Amino acid sequence: MMSSSDIDVRGEGSLFSDHNPSEMDALCPSPGPARPQRDYERLGGRTGTSFFQTLIHLLKGNIGTGLLGLPLAVKNAGLVLGPVSLFCMGIIAVHCMRLLVDCSHHLSAKISRPSLTYGEAVQYGMENVSWLRRHAHWGKRTVNLFLIITQLGFCCVYFVFLSDNIKQVVEKANSTTFNCHVNHTNQTDILVPSFDSRIYMLCFLPAFILLVFTPNLKYLAPLSLIANLVMTASLILIYFYSLGHIHFPIDLPAVGRLKDYPLFFGTAIFAFEGIGVVLPLENKMQKPQSFPTVLYAGMGIVTFLYISLGTIGYMCFGASIGGSITLNLPNCWTYQAVMLLYCFGIFITFALQFYVPAEILIPPVVARVSERWQTPVDLSLRTLLVIFTCALAILIPELDLVISLVGSVSSSFLALIFPPLLQLITFHTEDLSPLVYVKNSAISLVGLIGFLTGTYMAIVEIVARNALKKEAIPTDYMVQ
Repeated sequence: MMSSSDIDVRGEGSLFSDHNPSEMDALCPSPGPARPQRDYERLGGRTGTSFFQTLIHLLKGNIGTGLLGLPLAVKNAGLVLGPVSLFCMGIIAVHCMRLLVDCSHHLSAKISRPSLTYGEAVQYGMENVSWLRRHAHWGKRTVNLFLIITQLGFCCVYFVFLSDNIKQVVEKANSTTFNCHVNHTNQTDILVPSFDSRIYMLCFLPAFILLVFTPNLKYLAPLSLIANLVMTASLILIYFYSLGHIHFPIDLPAVGRLKDYPLFFGTAIFAFEGIGVVLPLENKMQKPQSFPTVLYAGMGIVTFLYISLGTIGYMCFGASIGGSITLNLPNCWTYQAVMLLYCFGIFITFALQFYVPAEILIPPVVARVSERWQTPVDLSLRTLLVIFTCALAILIPELDLVISLVGSVSSSFLALIFPPLLQLITFHTEDLSPLVYVKNSAISLVGLIGFLTGTYMAIVEIVARNALKKEAIPTDYMVQ
């Protein structure tokens, strides 16, 4: 999922200061001054983003690799329970996004600020409660920490996604045909010797390092546009293929195994974790009062796409569905090209996801060195960060499990746990009804249970798969 996080950074020696970088800040700088809360309009002659532009950004911020992993998530939950759970999770996720926006409005008006970031909203919300006031700064730092983990987690997922997909294209090259009506199950013999997927990650490492050396993400804007177009075209082709190759009668379990449901939760919340784009988009709108309509319309489309592709993909490929639906596409050049195009889009998106943690972690360090060494230090730190994400991906080279792990660890807090608690502390002096306390506590409890069970099951499965691999292939890095 491409998420535009709103983390605070300024590079003045503090890791969590006031400025708020996001991918959209780089590619779509604010066209006008921020709106005062009391007027709820953007002042000045220059305009902000329109309704349609904001809707497109919201869709772009929520649709990514998480969508491609949802067919396997539906398999883990069951053909009936999976779509129902996705629908419920979509409603809860949108509700939490709306809670975040409402709290930001209330707090920014209270302190006379034009707008707030996610972390600042939590900080000022905690200042509303006397016994939390002394520790309010830790609220912002905690949110920012989870945002950093999320962004670096996305980068790890991209490493695994690219290695798995490119590995399959290379392995199937000799048997790939121009006839897409043959080998629909994608179960062809591997005719080209290939390496372990972790070797592919190491091969991609120099390219990713060079990519993040781009001094300004505005230079990547044309490539980002192309990447969005090819990813959209790829998704359309995947939909058409999956719809046309559903096998009847459908004999798939309506409800999956209980122990697999936490893996479903992790993948689903990974896909729905677009809450980081909400406040930046709302703050950049020309008419922010229209943002709730954008939110409901955009997330309605996103939820429909998630449920439909997850269900159709599972119905099409059944028990053989992979960590990404692209790994199940037929062995013909049309759909192999789809995989390559989607990989190109993910490659470019890596720079956008990397922008946020880089802008938080690097400027404070660079500010401490002389001007002569600032550029070398900046590039060195970028290199180390990319190597770090690559190393994490190498440690967990399982696409479905790394998605579920990232979703369970960080996305559950950002999307489900923090927003309901933020509403309680923001409006605690305004006589909230008992139902609100019950509802918010229930949502946060669901997020906490999902975090604990999802993280535990993902780690257990990672350990189990690594043990099986060591038994089956004593030398993992040998040429296959």
